[in-house]
Amino acid sequence: MNNKTIAWFGGLLLAVLFFALVFLNNQFLDGVRLDLTENQVYSLSSGSEQILNEIDEPINLYFFFSDDASKGMTSLRNYANRVESLLQEYSKAADGKIRLHLIDPEPFSEAEDQATEFGLTAATIGPAGDAIYLGLAGTNALDDQLTIGFFDPQKESFLEYEVSKLIYQLTDPEPVRVTLLTDLSLSGGQNPMTGRFDPPMTFFTQLQQLYEVQQIGSDAAELPQETDVLILVHPQNLSESLLYDIDQYAMQGGRVLAFVDPHYESDQMAMMGGMGPNASDLGNLLSGWGVDLDLSNIVLDAQAGLDIRTQAGGVTRHFGFLGLAAEQLDRDDVTSASLEIINGASFGHLSKQADSVVEFTPLIVSTENTDMMDASAYAMMRDPEELSRSYQNSNTVYTLAARLSGGANSAFESAPGELAEGVEHIQQTGELNVIVVADVDMLADRFWVQQANFFGQTIFTPFANNGDFFTNAVENLGGNNALISVRSRGTFARPFTVVQQLEVAAEQAFREQEQVLQQQLSDTEAQLAQLQGQPGEGGALVLSDEQQAAIDAFIQKRIDIRKELREVRYQLDKDIDALGNLIKFINIAAAPIILVLLLMGLARLTRLRAGNMGENKA
Repeated sequence: MNNKTIAWFGGLLLAVLFFALVFLNNQFLDGVRLDLTENQVYSLSSGSEQILNEIDEPINLYFFFSDDASKGMTSLRNYANRVESLLQEYSKAADGKIRLHLIDPEPFSEAEDQATEFGLTAATIGPAGDAIYLGLAGTNALDDQLTIGFFDPQKESFLEYEVSKLIYQLTDPEPVRVTLLTDLSLSGGQNPMTGRFDPPMTFFTQLQQLYEVQQIGSDAAELPQETDVLILVHPQNLSESLLYDIDQYAMQGGRVLAFVDPHYESDQMAMMGGMGPNASDLGNLLSGWGVDLDLSNIVLDAQAGLDIRTQAGGVTRHFGFLGLAAEQLDRDDVTSASLEIINGASFGHLSKQADSVVEFTPLIVSTENTDMMDASAYAMMRDPEELSRSYQNSNTVYTLAARLSGGANSAFESAPGELAEGVEHIQQTGELNVIVVADVDMLADRFWVQQANFFGQTIFTPFANNGDFFTNAVENLGGNNALISVRSRGTFARPFTVVQQLEVAAEQAFREQEQVLQQQLSDTEAQLAQLQGQPGEGGALVLSDEQQAAIDAFIQKRIDIRKELREVRYQLDKDIDALGNLIKFINIAAAPIILVLLLMGLARLTRLRAGNMGENKA
């Protein structure tokens, strides 16, 4: 047998083996999956699997994607494949309880009419102006209908959560009744600063989507009877009877989520300035339960302070506006375990009383680089640089949010006033279930989310996990943790850390140069003001040769510094482009070249072995 015959026979054998393996895979291994991605992108979380296990009646999912109309739109088509792959995983894991329908709504077809009836978003982004559909509709046996109007690729990190939430709501769970006690205008309204109408706060919109919400104000005499979770947002001026009702609700094992603040500066009137601290007030409730809440001081944090724009156009760090990273969040509590950053402002702090029996679990803490400032002084201070000048490090970690559980005493010795008659007063409990957050500003949109209109659909783009923390807390108190593990899976994006480091280094250099330039501009303005105050003959401004030379020298120096600033940006772009070109070469050229060399080496090795076999037989 010659070498040519051996090679032909080997190729035929490989082809037969290939088709045999494909057949065996399709017949016996179709349900087997192995997800080796870092964040398990192509696998369902335990929360999603729990939701699927609780499905009682079949659910129909209709995935609409304009396949023909999106020709040439590579990025969108890749994301559509990602969505379809995930939906296939849901269908397989549901064991027949989810029926997945894949539909291409071609123009002027019945499928397009069906997409319109479901209320899906038709985005006019096609190359020929055609409407592009990329949405999901779901129905259950009770004819309930829910939709995801359009899968935004920028929200890929929330893809599984959005799908799991839709399926969870279609399983018709027992509704959680939430009572929201606040006097804030959460549903939007006219902004006194701009005169425009603001949309509802995002956290309030999401709360209404998931639960039955009843909102009451501080003028309420008591809590609604059927309350599963009580949420307090910036409580003020609560009557003694209402405080007592809250206390007894907690003593009976009721679930409470409280957001309190020493200075709620996101209030439109407070933002206008000229006012004292806008503090919350919970009376003596927390003190009676064994916890001290300091709402007279603001926690300043030099390490966690956020960079903000100054009125002069520069950038400075605000020690009262905090961005609390994963290191400051409890990694063992389900509400915060997988969150990355919480933004807020003017935090108070909590501490456990020495003789308290309550279980006190910090959920959010500050860094060690902290100081305390009187809330009244903070409220009147408008310059963040003044905060940094008055800052003195106390090397103390403060608790900014905590879970209270276990045993506690009532804050009241007995029912007050008229309530004492015919009321069974509960003095102690072993089932306290309360979460307290010493900040309300974290719920304001400006600290965690941006809203945008996308073809008539409001798109929410979070840049912090404030909304996740809020919804996690409500779901945990409401008794359902299934969606928490889905929402907290983190981002699927793989950050380009080397580029980020280059940008940070260049930004630091840019800021240093910018500060130098701003200082020199200020000095020059002072010099010019001084020169203008020195009139010559006839009241005219006369500049000496030395003064004119000094001004000319500064103008030239300012030009030179601006050139240096441009050079910093140029070097940044140059380094990033060089790194990008290297990665492109590795992905496009180097990897295929290495693969070809390996195949050539393998082919040569095969020929050598075949030749040796022929020589041995000869």
